[in-house]
Formats: sequence, structure tokens, C-alpha cells
Amino acid sequence: MAKFGKWIGGGLGWAFGGPIGAIIGFTIGSMVDGSSHTAVQGVRKTTTGGYVMSLLVLVAAVMKADGRVLKSELDYVKKFLVQNFGEDSAHEAIKMLRGLLNQTIPVTDVCLQIQQNMNYSSRLQLVHFLFGIANADGHVDATELDLIKHICLSMGINNSDFESMKAMFVKDTGYAYKILEIEESATDNEVKTAYRRMAIKYHPDKVSYLGDDFQKAAKEKFQKVNEAYEMIKKERGIA
Repeated sequence: MAKFGKWIGGGLGWAFGGPIGAIIGFTIGSMVDGSSHTAVQGVRKTTTGGYVMSLLVLVAAVMKADGRVLKSELDYVKKFLVQNFGEDSAHEAIKMLRGLLNQTIPVTDVCLQIQQNMNYSSRLQLVHFLFGIANADGHVDATELDLIKHICLSMGINNSDFESMKAMFVKDTGYAYKILEIEESATDNEVKTAYRRMAIKYHPDKVSYLGDDFQKAAKEKFQKVNEAYEMIKKERGIA
């Protein structure tokens, strides 16, 4: 089980309690690779294990949003996990995900638990993951989009940040400006200010405490901000 087992064995912290713990509890014994561990109750620090479990629970909810889960969707998710976390960890994550897909997930309760225990930058990264998986087949379904918006609201993510991340995957008119959370009528100075603000907000160092795997994945979100800024600069001829 390698890295995935270490993530869980290292402690789930706050995620072990509440609805997330209730949802994943039945799988923990069979997933951990023989490591003895004790989940720490009441700990407010988000561990890598807690983050992974939160991600998988929300991924399962998004995959079920349209009322059916196809093999092709599982393949897309596995590819996504392999690219970000490696073959072994992705294999074990998919095993747990299959179990989660058979459960009824109280999305609002799960999101409230995450909001109460996870910092804002980490919650933003969760949403970016969900958009990436929803868009794995090149299209974000309307039901998936509605659920991700509900997840954002329930986790305390503001609408501007939701629209920014949505624009990274759903490229409608003016999407580069939406990524930077500004209007197309913004001045050049406002564009530059917005870029600096978003670059700080989405910087990979914001989730560095989760380890290299998650920080690497966070770079994609950061790169989208850079690409949006460069596109606007080119359109406007900004030096």
C-alpha cells in the first residue's frame, strides 16, 4: 500500500470524527498496511491522511451527481490520481473510492466538518481537484457543476473564488478575467494588482504542509493564474 497506507497510518486527525469518519470507518481496517495507529480526536491540524479522505469522499459525491457512475469515469479518476500521487497510491485510493461510491454521502455535513477544521487555501485546493475530476472527460456536467457550487457554499468558499476556479475549466467569454476575479473593464493597473493578489492566494506554498504530492498538484492552479494574466497582457499590450 506504500504511500497511501502511510497517509492513513500517519493519523487522520479531525477527519476521523464526524461524518467523514463515519463514512470511511468501515474501510480503514482493510486499507492500512499493517501499521498500528491511533486516530487523534479533536486535533485541529489537517493531516495528509485527513486531506486525502476528505478529497475521496467529495470525489465520490461528485461522481454520483448525475445519478450514474461509469467505468470510464473511474478510469479518468484513476488517471488523475496516478498523475498526481503515483501508481501505488492511486490503486489503493481507487479501492477506497469504490467503497465510498456505494454509500449515501451527506455532502452538506461533510463540507461543514471540512470548513470547521481546514484552512481556506486547502479548501480551495479541494475544489480545484473536484473541477479537474469533473472535467476529466472534457466536459463539466450541469449536475456536477451545481454540486460543486453547493460544496463551495457549504465549505465557506466565496462565489468569486468559485467563479475563478470554474473559469479554469469552463472557458466561456472573458474567462481569463474571471480567473483573476476582475471585470473586463478593469484598468491595466487593476489587472496587475489582481494578478498579484491571485498569485498569492493560489501559491503552492499555501498547501506545502501536505507534502510534495499535493504541492505539485497545486502548481496547476497557480499556472492557470499565470496563463490568464499572460493572455490579458498580450491582448492589451501590457509590458
